[in-house]
Parts: sequence; C-alpha cells; structure tokens
Amino acid sequence: MTRIDRIRATLEAQFAPVALAVIDESGAHAGHSGARPGEVTHVRVRMTSAAFAGATRVARQRAVNAALAAEFDAGLHALALELDAPPA
Repeated sequence: MTRIDRIRATLEAQFAPVALAVIDESGAHAGHSGARPGEVTHVRVRMTSAAFAGATRVARQRAVNAALAAEFDAGLHALALELDAPPA
C-alpha cells in the first residue's frame, strides 16, 4: 500500500468524507527541505466531512494532523489542507 493509499484509508476511516482528494505534490518540491527523490513527502488533502461541522479551521487541521501522525513519523514532510463541512 502506498503512502497516498494509507492517507486516503486513514481519512476515510476517521472522517467518513463526502468528498476526498489526496494529491502527491512531492515533485513540485524537488530540491526543497524535506524532499527525498522517489518518496511521497509533500501531500495536499482536499476533504469535505460532516465531522468538521461547527469546528474551527484550526480544530479541523489539528484533527487531520493527529490522524496522520504515523505518516509524519514515517517521513511525510508537508501536508497542505483544504477542509470543509458540507453545506447545512
């Protein structure tokens, strides 16, 4: 299972999103801090989940960062987050 697959599976299990995109942006960061050739080190997540209803932007980001702590421990360097709740 790839890092992208693991991230997707973790987010689906913990947040039951209605929309989810997990995008590898590592190639755009070649030569930058944390970039390692051939590895997924920079990821963007776009997710809409009812779990975010009523939560602040910071609370949403903290929840996702906590859910993906194991990926950071395993070499994930950067995570860009676009997190929304579905319209009421």
